[in-house]
Amino acid sequence: MRLLLLHGWGATGDDLAPLGHELARRLGALGTTLQVHSLAAPDPHPAGGGARQWYPLDLGRPGWPDCPEAARLALRRRLEAELAEAGTGPVVVLGFSQGGAMALEAALALPVAAIISCSGYPHAGGLRPPDTNHAADTKHAAPSVLLLHGRHDPAVPAAALGQLQQDLQAAGVPVEALLFPGEHTIPAEAVDAMASFLGRINATVGD
Repeated sequence: MRLLLLHGWGATGDDLAPLGHELARRLGALGTTLQVHSLAAPDPHPAGGGARQWYPLDLGRPGWPDCPEAARLALRRRLEAELAEAGTGPVVVLGFSQGGAMALEAALALPVAAIISCSGYPHAGGLRPPDTNHAADTKHAAPSVLLLHGRHDPAVPAAALGQLQQDLQAAGVPVEALLFPGEHTIPAEAVDAMASFLGRINATVGD
């Protein structure tokens, strides 16, 4: 199984690497090999110092942001390259914050096994429905999705989880959701849920 990590706004490409290593350790203990690939966002963040962004955010604008088409297509091409390299092996996309939003934006219509979005948010344009033409390749009409969010998140309101869950269910996408008592972070409770989810995905599609 291949796990693709998409970091948050203002982080670096290796920001989620420790999480990937921990998930690989846990699945390895169960006899599953997890190949972890961290993807760096293409654009420099205004903060500098190596920080990156998937697209610029206007923090003063009300409502959920729009996802630029160029950003969506660029990430989709990178994910398609990872899928081609993985061959028949299952691929899971895991994103945090802006990376979580981009995971749903770019991967939902691809033949990935699953998507994990932690502290993500919906884009103003709404979800793009899964491409069911890929169902025969993945044993899924749509990728399974795990949503996680801190109840007291000051950066991305927890209401994002509810809206994403509702939109995914309306699109016929299998979705699980966990609201944990934290902020804009990935606590042990979220890591436990991710590891359990990945184990179940692997048992379904194989590694």
